[in-house]
Amino acid sequence: MLPINSEIFKAYDIRGIYGQDFDNELAYLLGLAFVELRKNDSDYQAGKKFRIGVGMDMRLSSPLLKENLLRGLITAGADAYDLGLVSTPTFYFAIANYNYDGGIMISASHNPKEWNGFKLVRTKGVPISGETGIDFLKEKVIANHFLISETPGSIVKNGETLKDEISMIKEKVDLTKIKPFKIVVDTANGMGAEYIEKIFSLFPCDIIPLNFKLDGSFPAHEADPLKEENLEDLKKEIIKQKADLGISTDGDGDRIFFVDNLGKTISPAIIRGLLAKIFLSDMPGAKIGYDVRPGKITKDLIEENHGIPVLTRVGHSLIKEQMIKENIYFAGESSGHFYLNAPTGCFEYPSVIILKLLTLFSQSNQTISEFIKPYQKYFFSGEINRTVSDKEAVFNKIAEKYADAVITKLDGLSINYPDYWFNVRASNTEAKIRLNLEAITEEIMEKKRDEVLSLIN
Repeated sequence: MLPINSEIFKAYDIRGIYGQDFDNELAYLLGLAFVELRKNDSDYQAGKKFRIGVGMDMRLSSPLLKENLLRGLITAGADAYDLGLVSTPTFYFAIANYNYDGGIMISASHNPKEWNGFKLVRTKGVPISGETGIDFLKEKVIANHFLISETPGSIVKNGETLKDEISMIKEKVDLTKIKPFKIVVDTANGMGAEYIEKIFSLFPCDIIPLNFKLDGSFPAHEADPLKEENLEDLKKEIIKQKADLGISTDGDGDRIFFVDNLGKTISPAIIRGLLAKIFLSDMPGAKIGYDVRPGKITKDLIEENHGIPVLTRVGHSLIKEQMIKENIYFAGESSGHFYLNAPTGCFEYPSVIILKLLTLFSQSNQTISEFIKPYQKYFFSGEINRTVSDKEAVFNKIAEKYADAVITKLDGLSINYPDYWFNVRASNTEAKIRLNLEAITEEIMEKKRDEVLSLIN
């Protein structure tokens, strides 16, 4: 067994380099530890046999990790439901829809091909974060001391999840209201291809697929649409095909980015604001969440459509936990995650998001770029990372410099002035500070960006 690097246990999931930070034995131990975690939960009834769902992405190491994870779960006495190759949103749907007692998704999301990991949930797809279980799992796995069940569980195959998910989606969207757009879609050889193919077969639309073949070696480019260089193929094809829109998904299919007909990336803050408008028409006066990284157009649109804006931290598990606790109906993250707090469960619904947006775009005779233009009101720095030796000293310096601002400390420091605003956060795993700044003019943005960077440096 390869020694386990304890740093792979993070705030939102377990993730590291396969064959360097961990090997297949970690998956077996995680299966044992996960059942023990659930037995410690308040909803556990003595003698209960847990039903745990397991999904995996197309990474080259995923099959062996799944085999060992299933072995650990049944050795601990649980029945393990093998969902096969699924996107992360489809995995969440399975856990909620079939009322499993929890689940583990084998994936490293958008990370390079050498990486792999695990996303963990309880009943209804409720996420497990560092504070709500990952720290416990870390302790148990590192100690490697378990009581083996006298009655092992069994492995059950379930290959129906995507079909059932598509049936649910059809109930949520009126497909007859969507125009026959021409859309280029790049799934980066990742799991997004799985549901994209299905949803676009439901109505007449001209889809031009890029990199749809599942391939964990990512031969085309890295499966991270947050990086502009990974959208270059998509943008070129949009222009070449004179397409109406472009869509890009990440490795496990839970993040989506949109590109307009001119080949320009549409800010996730604008997409999030438009979605807020859509979902507020479904549920007037609802709470709508948005993370601390700047994207003021979102808040503008929430308020214009009579919703209640709620600031959230960064990170999928933390946001979902807050949504459930505070009854937030919809939330969007600057990294391309979009969450819906639905009866099915509170998690990402990229298929619903795509179809709802297409329905909105179909109501106008404008091109997508013309439709988006009025919302491009603010100027954004992008996320800038700087290595620092003393994170706390940097935060103190910034708080002192901008003491007359409206300051929020929900996640790092958020500094707000009428003409510019920014957030600085510390990386959980590296000696880095992350800056995101926005302003009412490009000149102010550049000036204040450089000013804050000089403090950080």
